[in-house]
Amino acid sequence: MNENDKIILLVEDNPDDEVLTLRALRKNNILNQVVVARDGVEALDYLFGTGVHTGRDTESQPQVILLDLKLPKLDGLEVLKRIRADVRTRLQPVVILTTSNEDRDIISSYELGANSFIRKPVDFEQFMEAVRQLGLYWLVLNVPPQQP
Repeated sequence: MNENDKIILLVEDNPDDEVLTLRALRKNNILNQVVVARDGVEALDYLFGTGVHTGRDTESQPQVILLDLKLPKLDGLEVLKRIRADVRTRLQPVVILTTSNEDRDIISSYELGANSFIRKPVDFEQFMEAVRQLGLYWLVLNVPPQQP
């Protein structure tokens, strides 16, 4: 599998943050397919091939999930909990990418099995650098476990 075949699942409800993240990925030459889910239910539907994603080949899972915490319908922590509870996705790399400064969100994220917690920098240049490093690590350097 070459680097560009690795899918990124971006779970983000804020249209401005979605555009910013997609722009930062492209500007850093991270040309992977990005699937965007705009709420927690849509994210789980994508992962499990249900709802609007019924019939999707769930053998093909994202290389990494970039998960916001503050989401409509189902918040990010609940999405993370459900990802970790299912044998098909329990080993899936999940990076929390959020504006939250709450210590309890950091602790809860790691307790529920997040692989990383990144605060979205307010400054665009800092955000670009964070996305560059995130892409380099999770899409190039990291070796994920094979899903069962």
